[in-house]
Formats: sequence, structure tokens, C-alpha cells
Amino acid sequence: MQRIGILGGTFDPPHVGHLILAQYTMEALLLDQVLFVPAGDHPFKGDKIRASVAHRTAMVELAVSDNRSFSISDADLKRPGPHYSADTVQLIQSQYPQAQLFFVMGGDNLRALPSWTRARELYEFCRLAVMKRSDENITPEMHEAVLPGLKDRVDIVDAPLLGIWLSSTHLVDRLHSGKSIRYLVPDSVRDYIQQHGLYQRLS
Repeated sequence: MQRIGILGGTFDPPHVGHLILAQYTMEALLLDQVLFVPAGDHPFKGDKIRASVAHRTAMVELAVSDNRSFSISDADLKRPGPHYSADTVQLIQSQYPQAQLFFVMGGDNLRALPSWTRARELYEFCRLAVMKRSDENITPEMHEAVLPGLKDRVDIVDAPLLGIWLSSTHLVDRLHSGKSIRYLVPDSVRDYIQQHGLYQRLS
């Protein structure tokens, strides 16, 4: 059975932290493939998304182009929003009916899972691959009282290197300040941002 990781996000812009996260998960859980799923209409970010879907998708394609185990999915792009993780996973499962799916998330997302829309439906369709930083106190059992059966659907992946975490917001702040994002994003993504004048501060 094929084992596929699902890494969703706005990727606004994609950075090396996303790639490290995907690589850690792939190695720890013996995945065959990781799908990067750019969000079309993120239910929580709304107008905080800075670049268009077309630009974000193009940047993700550039970011993953040198790794045959990474690919991009348009599962969230060709349907009306808002999009929820349970919907995304079910759509991808219909595209890969014989695959075991692993939904990749950070420890902060696991802590917030009880507040997610249709959270139980999410983990019934896939396993949750939760990245644990060295300073995080998370366990598979932490929400068992409110989300029965969750503990048996969680795989904790130790990722101490991600204790110093990059964020897309940090990159945009650097660009607004006239600072370099070299080494923080793939060179192809950095070139794309420069060529298209993305993330410039509006005066």
C-alpha cells in the first residue's frame, strides 16, 4: 500500500522549513510521496493571504521540483471554499483510493485540534503525522476525552531541528525591511519573488 503525506498550507511564500518538514516526515514514517496542497480559501487566514493562488502555486512547484518524492496537489484549488482539512483529505483519498494517508501538522495544530471543524472526520480518514519540537509537550492521548480514538491515529515525529521555526510572515517582514531571504527559500523561489515583485510594502 502506498503511503502518502499531505502537507497543506498557504505557502505564502514556501520556504525551506516546509521542505525540511516534508523530508523529516517522509523519512520517519517511510512515506512514498508527500503532496504539497496550497490553500485556495483558507478558513482562518482570509484576507491575510498576500500572494494570489497562481503565484503561490507556481512558487510551490519551483520549491519541490528537484525532489521526485514531492509533488503538488490542486485539491484545494478547484472547488469553492472555505476549505477544511476533512474535505481535503477525503478528496485526496478519492484520488488515491488504495493509499494510506498521513496528514502532516505541527504540534500547535494538535493542541488546537478540538476546535477544528469536523476534526473527528479528519482523523477517521487518515493518520495524523505530528511534528514535535524539542520544547513541545504533546502526546497522542492529550485529547482522548473529547476526541475518542484519536490517540490510535497519531504518529509523533521528533523534529528537534525545527525548534527554531521559520514562518512565511518572518520572510515577508524581512523583504519589507529590505533584508535578504537567501538560504531561507530555494533560489528558484527567491528569483520568482524578485521577478514578479511580490511582497513589496505598499506605501
